[in-house]
Amino acid sequence: MKIDVFNHILTKKFNEKRLEIAPPALSSILAARLKAIPALWDLDVRFKIMDQFEDYVQVLTLANPPVEVLGGPEDALELARIGNDEMAELVHKYPDRFVAAVASVPLNNIEGALEEMDRAINELGLKGVQMFSPMKGRSLDHPDFLPVFEKIAEYDLPVLLHPARTFHFADYPAEDESQFDIWQIFGWPYDSSAAMTRLVLCGLFDKFPNLKIITHHLGGLVPYTEGRILEGFNKLAKTEKGKSLLDRLEKHPHDYFRMFYADTATNGSLAALECGVACFGVDRVLFATDMPFDSEGGPKFVRDTLSTISQMKASSEEKNKIYQENAKSLFKL
Repeated sequence: MKIDVFNHILTKKFNEKRLEIAPPALSSILAARLKAIPALWDLDVRFKIMDQFEDYVQVLTLANPPVEVLGGPEDALELARIGNDEMAELVHKYPDRFVAAVASVPLNNIEGALEEMDRAINELGLKGVQMFSPMKGRSLDHPDFLPVFEKIAEYDLPVLLHPARTFHFADYPAEDESQFDIWQIFGWPYDSSAAMTRLVLCGLFDKFPNLKIITHHLGGLVPYTEGRILEGFNKLAKTEKGKSLLDRLEKHPHDYFRMFYADTATNGSLAALECGVACFGVDRVLFATDMPFDSEGGPKFVRDTLSTISQMKASSEEKNKIYQENAKSLFKL
C-alpha cells in the first residue's frame, strides 16, 4: 500500500460555505481554481486519477486557504466542522480510497479549535490536525496556540504543517505584492523553515517531546541548509543574547530539527528527496504528493513522486517505511 498523507480535497458543503463567506476578491480566485482543478472536488475525476496507480490510497486534508482566512472566529469554526464532517463521511463511505482524514481547526478561535479537535478525533475518528503557517501573519510559536499543540500531543496524533503565504507577501519591501509566483515557489519552503525554527526556539519539543509534526514539502529549506543551521546557531551561541536564548533549551537547535517528520512532496525532484531522507532519516519521512496541485490537475505529482522513490538509493524495507509503515504508526491506522 502507498499511503499519500498530504494531498488536498474540497468537499461539497464546505466549498459552498467558503465561497459564501469569503471576501469577494478571494471568492473569485477560489471559484476560478475550481474550474481549473476538478480533481479537487469531483470524486469521479479524483478516482480515475487514483486508479492509474496501483495500491494508492489517501489521507485527506482540506485545501488551502485555511479556515481562519475565510471567515471570523465563528464562521471559521462552522467551516471546520462542515469540512471535518464531510471528510469523515468520505472515509466511512470509501475506505478503499481514503484510509483517514486530518481535522481542520480554527486557530482564530482557540476555544473552538480545542472543542472541535476533541469532536473530530473522538466522534468522527479523524487522525490529526492540519495547521497553517503563518496564521494570518502570526507565528505558531505564539503562546495563544500552545493549548492546541498540547492537546494534539496528548492524543499522540500528528500535526500536518502547511505553508500559507499568498501573493500579498511582497518579494521586497518597496513592492506591493510578490512577482512571478515567488511567493509560492520559494516562499512556501521558507515559511515551513521559519515555522520550524520558531517552534524549535520556543522550546516546544522540550514541553512535548513526543509531539509529531509532519512538515510539507520535505521540511522546506531545512535539509539543504542543515549545515547552516548547525554553524549558524554555533555562532549565535557565542553572543551574549544568543547564549541566553540557547541555554533555555535542553538540546542544540540542530538536534530538534531532526525531531520533525517530513513528506516526499518534492514535485518530482530526486535530488531533493534524497537530501531530505538523509536529513530526517527513513523513519521520519512519509509518502505524500500534494495532489492535485500540479500542472496536469492531479496525476503528475503522484506519478513523479512514485518515480523518484523508485529511483532513490534505499532498500525495499526502507521504501516500505516511507510508503506505508511510518504513516500507519503516526496516524494509528
